[in-house]
Amino acid sequence: MGSLLDRMEPLLAAMPAVRSPEGHVHFKNKLLWTLAILLLYFILTNIPVFGLSPDSQDIFMFYRALLAGANGSLMHLGIGPIVTASIVLQLLKGADILQIDTSEARGQVMYMGLQKLLIFVMIVLEAAPNLVGGFLRPDPVVAATLFGGNMMTVSVLIFLQICLGGLLVVFMDEVVTKWGVGSGVGLFIVAGVSQGLVNGFLNWQPLADPFPVGFFPRLIAIGLQGASYLEYFGTDMLAFVTTIAIFGVIVYVESTRVEIPLAHTAVRGARARFPVKLIYASVLPMILVRVLQANIQMLGMFLSNMGITILGTFENGVPRDGLMYFLAPINSPQDWMWWLSDLGHAPWEIMIRMGIDITIMVVGGAIFAIFWVKTAGLDSKDVARQIQMSGMQIPGYRRNIQVLEKYLDRYIPRITVIGGAFVGLLSVVANLFGVIGAVGGTGLLLAVSITYRLYEELASQQIMEMYPFMRTFFGKE
Repeated sequence: MGSLLDRMEPLLAAMPAVRSPEGHVHFKNKLLWTLAILLLYFILTNIPVFGLSPDSQDIFMFYRALLAGANGSLMHLGIGPIVTASIVLQLLKGADILQIDTSEARGQVMYMGLQKLLIFVMIVLEAAPNLVGGFLRPDPVVAATLFGGNMMTVSVLIFLQICLGGLLVVFMDEVVTKWGVGSGVGLFIVAGVSQGLVNGFLNWQPLADPFPVGFFPRLIAIGLQGASYLEYFGTDMLAFVTTIAIFGVIVYVESTRVEIPLAHTAVRGARARFPVKLIYASVLPMILVRVLQANIQMLGMFLSNMGITILGTFENGVPRDGLMYFLAPINSPQDWMWWLSDLGHAPWEIMIRMGIDITIMVVGGAIFAIFWVKTAGLDSKDVARQIQMSGMQIPGYRRNIQVLEKYLDRYIPRITVIGGAFVGLLSVVANLFGVIGAVGGTGLLLAVSITYRLYEELASQQIMEMYPFMRTFFGKE
């Protein structure tokens, strides 16, 4: 693998990238860049793919909140290719197949170049099945009007537009990461979930019955007309309680931490604390688990549409039988509460599906949390090196990287596994009881956690803007 990467080095180094700032970017400029990209994101989600038939099917229907995309728009793929490429890289790096030292400049260039190359490959691999599998269909009216009835030309045009949207997401993410606040991936997830929540709470339009879809308009309309809440409200109240509970639990858990005391060796009296949060790896590994499930379901749908039903059959994007049914995640109470309506499956089949989903999320959350910490430079070894380079040390211990690493090993590996498993379990519970706005339990979980950490980063950026010497102190300059 090493020799192959060495031969690929010129290609990896030549990957297109957004230019990094040469010096410090002022906090106001960071906010402007972040808001500009957010505005561009909303604009792109409202630009429909030209030549797309209204009869097209959304293969990512249940994963829209996670993928931060919009069906039938230039943002159709969302962050899917970025996350899928990250899954591949983390598995390779976690298994020590990919041996790149990202602590060196050369290793960083190769790793970023390899990631960018994989993302480009994933854009093509995720866009192509949408057309080949018959999910995104060319509009015969457009084909007849502009291309003499040639449907293949329209299909190619749709493919190119989706790929262009995928490329734009990649570079927009880079702009936010290098010139803005937080990451583009997190920003897009928060934007998509927020849009879904506002729609879920306030939408006045009726859908399947005379009452509005939104929670509060529906609550008021049913009360004014004297209709039965039990008949028309269903599991909406349960979803409302779950939504509020998720907000409270995540904010509480994000503030739960073990704080390791630090003292500066050169500045007398200068002390700090290194926080090891319960959700140390953040909730982002949950994206990796869910997108892995989404890719498995996409493969099953693709084969089913091609007439190969060995893994199961699908109806309107929902798995009905076979292995794909048991591997499909639980997305709402309607997927497992068999006493409310006929789900077409025996209770024992539904319980097996629930058990598999819980196992995948808990075990997968723990595994990907470990990989995430290792890849992101948050493991004991990397943190010990960062503390050593900042001139800090743990009071009462020798100023030595090996000593620091051994001390951090008491906390970081265990908390990483516990936090990853906890977030996975919380995500499943949120999906089981449902949340407002059809954003999914995992989507809401991600949005709340990302928003909380974004708030912390904004506060940190403001402090370092007020006290410039702290940028050098914390290695931000």
